[in-house]
Amino acid sequence: MQNNSGQEFMVNSRYEHISPAPQDGGKIPQPPLELPAPEGSSLIALPAFETLNLPDMDLRMAIESRKTIRKYAAESLTLEEVTYLLWISQGVKHVSPRPATARTVPSAGARHAFETYLLVNRVSGLEPGLYRYMAIDNGLVNLNAAADIATRLKSACLDQPQLENCAAAFIWVAVAERMYWRYVERGYRYLHLDAGHVCQNLALGAEQIGGGICPIAAFDDVKLNATLGLDGEDLFVIYLATVGKKADKRE
Repeated sequence: MQNNSGQEFMVNSRYEHISPAPQDGGKIPQPPLELPAPEGSSLIALPAFETLNLPDMDLRMAIESRKTIRKYAAESLTLEEVTYLLWISQGVKHVSPRPATARTVPSAGARHAFETYLLVNRVSGLEPGLYRYMAIDNGLVNLNAAADIATRLKSACLDQPQLENCAAAFIWVAVAERMYWRYVERGYRYLHLDAGHVCQNLALGAEQIGGGICPIAAFDDVKLNATLGLDGEDLFVIYLATVGKKADKRE
């Protein structure tokens, strides 16, 4: 196989090649655990996880029945269902004195370097649009995106139609500094590993509520980041997944 940029990345992120970590020496404080809410925004409180009433599902059944789906029923997700999916994929169980967040998914060094952006097409109790999950406070902030945000996201994702026909889409945005502060270049490997943990939890949770997901890694990076107002270097989309109820309950 010819040398390529992927191979170069794997070589350059080996321990013998990585830079000194900003955390070493204690002179550079760690980045915030969460991005601040947009100025002037109001928190939309979500139901407490402990109060959610959801159907039980055996883990083996969820694993065996899980399949990628790209066409969804016209049925909306409930606010409780969306809250549950946000919780199991990025929910904060507690904040430790380090400080660090302990969440429902593993992350390298508890860095938890993702922010969850939520495209809402059909969720009861929420207007269609683009939101960001404030995981520590268990709420959403409306990002006041353009009315055609779903169409624009579809275009940025190489015209995959599920961005418009899904009930919602989870978009995981990497805050590179949060991971780089401890793991420098090698941290970029961990971002991709962490994204897999998050998406798998979402897939299993969607099965539990009678739905399914389509993980998406095929997108135009520049176009997608620009659509979300991200600089593509310090903040960038690393992964996303559409979610909805199954069109055929027998699937």
